Amino acid sequence: MLKCLQDEGLIAQAKGSLGYQMGPLVYELGLAVPCSALEVARWSDAVDAVARRTGVTTYLMRRTGLEAVCLLKSEGRSLVRVIPVEVGQRRLLGVGAGATALLAALDESTTDTLIDLIAPELINHPRIDAHTLRLSVEQARRNGVAISRGRVMEQSFGLGIAVPQTQGPPTLAISIAAHLPSVTETDITQWSQIIGQEIDQALALQKGASH
Repeated sequence: MLKCLQDEGLIAQAKGSLGYQMGPLVYELGLAVPCSALEVARWSDAVDAVARRTGVTTYLMRRTGLEAVCLLKSEGRSLVRVIPVEVGQRRLLGVGAGATALLAALDESTTDTLIDLIAPELINHPRIDAHTLRLSVEQARRNGVAISRGRVMEQSFGLGIAVPQTQGPPTLAISIAAHLPSVTETDITQWSQIIGQEIDQALALQKGASH
């Protein structure tokens, strides 16, 4: 157990002794709490609006290292609800639409490096590998939205869009999850527009509030 905690950075062995002390990840997690709370407050209305307008489960995802963490979830009104991830859960970048949108928003060199690091960890996702990750990233960059069709869960569909930042690559994405057999191309077009509209509106409100 100590070895696992040390590997994850939660503890570190004190120099010159057999004792342990808190690791760097504990400090990082502490820093992330107020940041996450602020992001949830800023984006909760947009996430709720997307869920209401699309009728499907909507998420706010944030990039952290090789992973994306779910900060917020809002359930839609559809009869068949797809909930592949819960608040607080982490996913490797590229696993799911929101995590793929965040991966695709990075520059090509960084993306290639991250995919090489992520690929060996995909043992629990038999339908995802380095090749499919690169294809998904290329499609997301070309279309402006990331789409996942049955790659994480067999009957699930995901669509995600990264939130633009004025400086640096995006760290947030809004994504939705739906029942794949019921999704049409018209749905995909409409959902993409809705997420884009709500992101633009939220950014405009935040910009106005800062002045």
